[in-house]
Amino acid sequence: MIKKILIVILVLISSITYAQEASSSPYSFYGVGVQKFKGTAENRAMGGLSVYSDSIHLNLQNPAAYGGLKLTTYSLGASYESLTLESANQSEKTDNATVDYLAIGIPVGKFGFGFGLVPFTAVGYQLKSIEGTEEARFSGTGGLNKVFLSVGYEVFEGFNLGIDANYNFGNIESKEILIREGVSRHTRRVDRSDLSGFGFTFGAQYKKIFENKMELYGSLAYTPSTNLKSENSAELATIAIGGNSQEIVFDSQDLTVLDRDLNFSEEYKLGVGVGKSKSWFVGAEYVMTNSSEIGDRRNFSRDDVVYEDATRMSLGGFYIPKYNSLTSYFKRVVYRAGVRFEETGLNIDNQSIEEFGISFGVGLPIGNLFSNANIGFEYGQRGTTAAGLVKEDFFNVSIGLSLNDKWFRKLKFN
Repeated sequence: MIKKILIVILVLISSITYAQEASSSPYSFYGVGVQKFKGTAENRAMGGLSVYSDSIHLNLQNPAAYGGLKLTTYSLGASYESLTLESANQSEKTDNATVDYLAIGIPVGKFGFGFGLVPFTAVGYQLKSIEGTEEARFSGTGGLNKVFLSVGYEVFEGFNLGIDANYNFGNIESKEILIREGVSRHTRRVDRSDLSGFGFTFGAQYKKIFENKMELYGSLAYTPSTNLKSENSAELATIAIGGNSQEIVFDSQDLTVLDRDLNFSEEYKLGVGVGKSKSWFVGAEYVMTNSSEIGDRRNFSRDDVVYEDATRMSLGGFYIPKYNSLTSYFKRVVYRAGVRFEETGLNIDNQSIEEFGISFGVGLPIGNLFSNANIGFEYGQRGTTAAGLVKEDFFNVSIGLSLNDKWFRKLKFN
């Protein structure tokens, strides 16, 4: 079993390393891209809700959850997105599939440790602007990844504290081609940003169990602001565009551009919930990100773009008909649903870019222990067609595996 898991892990690492383009959103043009990671498949099926934690699933949004882990857990996930881009006078469809996360959690007494890799943001856009006899084409690829090491500790029964240390890295490449009618050679500029920086997240979770098996949950996570180093380079070239849009370079020169330190935003996350043990749960979560000071990785600013503080409100929960049913498989299935509302923190031409999503999913038991496969579906919208902008309609399918094993068994002798 472990050998099979290790093979899957190696495949997923290769996928994350070589499949950088994980977005088709024109809004990924700004900042360091659109946020790609929004929780595990279980979280996403509940509107991104992360206040709930148990002993057999990883909660990658609050490190305190590792303190309640009882089994070694391998967690990995991927998703598929179908996206419709709509402007005031036309629409276009696109799609992409990506790996979302890869992590392992290991309990050791009252401690729990976790480490993994997450594609955190994604850049992937193709834009075109035509004014008179000039056409400008913009494209971009890349994103920001996060590798993390987390530890959680059970201070006393029901109360856990945790810390997550992470290293963020990646690169973003932006290209602009200026085409003039009647001119065979065009101007191309390519900008590249190599991003890196350390960050931390501190978390706390509380669970109170009452005599009637009712449970009260509370969670808090705080990510302080840190600096993200952006090492920038640029190239200016004269090109011709051949068949299959091939770019033929005639001459090029490197440009001198400055490196920058970006502000990686401070974030607060507060959640509460109530439920009945192994039966049902409902909760709410509020997230506030101080993204108003993040700025742009490149060395220019736009008067029509403002970065504001971002917020997210999530509502969601789950229901299990009968977790220990011996006669019906579907009574042991976990049924999840949720909804989220977001202010993304991006304001273009006085239009705040908002996002919402409604989701549902199932957790399917597999194997002889507590392993399960989780499938989630989400429909949502981002942006607006006002002020010449683009509205996105998206449909996501997320698949996650939570595989359990027991390490550090005590040996018994007769």
